[in-house]
Amino acid sequence: MFKNKIIRWSTVAMLIAILAYFFVETFSSDTKTDGKKAEQTLSPEEYARQLRRDREEKDELFHHSNDSPITDKGTFKGLSYFEPDLSYRVRAALVPYTAEDKELKITYTDGTVETFERLFYADFFLDNEPQRLLLLKNEGTVSVFFRDATSGSETYGGGRYLDFTTAEVGSDSLVLDFNEAYNPYCAYNPSFACPLPPAENTLRVAIRAGEKYQAEK
Repeated sequence: MFKNKIIRWSTVAMLIAILAYFFVETFSSDTKTDGKKAEQTLSPEEYARQLRRDREEKDELFHHSNDSPITDKGTFKGLSYFEPDLSYRVRAALVPYTAEDKELKITYTDGTVETFERLFYADFFLDNEPQRLLLLKNEGTVSVFFRDATSGSETYGGGRYLDFTTAEVGSDSLVLDFNEAYNPYCAYNPSFACPLPPAENTLRVAIRAGEKYQAEK
């Protein structure tokens, strides 16, 4: 999706997300929606176990992979996460971006700029309040770069990401699972350059789900 020095983890994150999607569909015999929130019938215990397994796999990758952004693997004890919480797994209505200015210049942490395509708005509810995030497309991957009320305190100040394949956003709705929200590589190693969320993707609500960021405490 991005240039070489950016976030190789996005590819791995997508693979984990796809596996998690099939797992969720297996355990969700009847996922109903009211247009605002995904009503879950899957077991929270099974979901939490699968999510923890995915997180352990990422820790192993960061600990041993040559592509890991962790420079001191000897002292690496694993990433920090919020506890799994299905209330942060919501179904969003997708609203196509129809204005002519579909191209959006996104600034990276190293000051460079890349062009993304405004694809959809994702409308959903959290804490009984309407929320909206912009979905951006770049080289076949659709991403949500966002900040929330935890950014800079409990989570990485530069924002967190969710990634999807183009096939996953082919209908009029999309499940946003913030338990899968992750930090870019530049959160752990400044030699990587990562895209910064657009201003409109700043949520006032606190998303206490997904990856934390211990270094900012």
